[in-house]
Amino acid sequence: MLLINPSRGYTRELLSGVAQYAHLQPSWTFYRPLEYRDKVGRSIIHILKKLKPDGIFMREPPEFDRIIDMGVPIICSAYTRAAIPGVANIVTNQEAIGRIAAEHLLAQGFRHFAYCTFDNWWWSRRRRDSFSRRVAEAGFEMYDYEVPTVKEQRFWDKELPHIAAWLRSLPKPVGVMGCNDDRGALIIDACKSVGLKVPDEVAVVGVDNDALICDLCSPPLSSVAMSLRRTGYEAAALLDRMIQGKETGRPTLHVQPTHVVARPSTDMLAVDDPAIVAALRFIRRNVQRDIAVQEVADQAGLSRRLMERRFRHVVGHSIHREIQRVRADLVMRMLLETHMSISNIAETMHFPDVAHLARFFRKEKGSSPTQYRRDHAV
Repeated sequence: MLLINPSRGYTRELLSGVAQYAHLQPSWTFYRPLEYRDKVGRSIIHILKKLKPDGIFMREPPEFDRIIDMGVPIICSAYTRAAIPGVANIVTNQEAIGRIAAEHLLAQGFRHFAYCTFDNWWWSRRRRDSFSRRVAEAGFEMYDYEVPTVKEQRFWDKELPHIAAWLRSLPKPVGVMGCNDDRGALIIDACKSVGLKVPDEVAVVGVDNDALICDLCSPPLSSVAMSLRRTGYEAAALLDRMIQGKETGRPTLHVQPTHVVARPSTDMLAVDDPAIVAALRFIRRNVQRDIAVQEVADQAGLSRRLMERRFRHVVGHSIHREIQRVRADLVMRMLLETHMSISNIAETMHFPDVAHLARFFRKEKGSSPTQYRRDHAV
């Protein structure tokens, strides 16, 4: 039984992973009620008792306490709390999401940051706090959006002018994290309504990497991607073991953010120094090869010593560190977003061989390319 609404990217990706596992199990059949009550008003409990499912994959449907009491193997992906006692849970690393979003905006050179929550949900607060901590570690302040206290003002058409006024009040350019992709899309709409340019004045990053939302934004929305399909696959495998009696515990599965899928909503460099902008653009455009620091200085028209000093002052680390960081991020995206073999990635990135790539990537990301792909990709 699937008691999960597939209308959001988060749940669709989880269910895609479940479906991939189910394709290997010819005896699996799913029931997906469109409503939690049938035509004669019987609740989901009555439906469950009639169908006698072998296992349940759910969010938090009505009467979920009574569903748990039925004793059927259950995996739950809760949203009103981190986890539900008595069942196996899927838990998302909210803190890592906020940190990754902050690091993406920091890498673009922003010095002003803001966070836009939705209805003050617990998961949004955790993302906000982590985002704020990472920004503070870099020496900057975060501006927090205050949700309207009147419930009627929280409908999107009523709240949009409220968000627009808040955005106009922020110092520019500013990097804004929306607590999810829906919020990110609303931020972009609010910017349009008052003539703020995205990403030149307001750069926006969301969460969930819901392609239907991100690609329909104008400009398309950058977003934090997560290991949802992989976790959905692992959840289905766990439920299978629970149904067969091979798993008697109630383990927790973890959804981890993997990276930011960069789209035009954050495609800018928020740096005032033209020489540093030229250097950063040169690094990004030539990152597939191992760039020499002297090349970067030459591109900016400065001596290496002066370039190093100005770069470290503006960016916060050395030119060499930036080259290594950007190269490692590109390798990571190739591992997660393509089916390229490790040897092809090594060749594309101009490493002498796979061993050199593996040593480089382990130093930057803490694991081998093969292990990283195994842990984070489907």
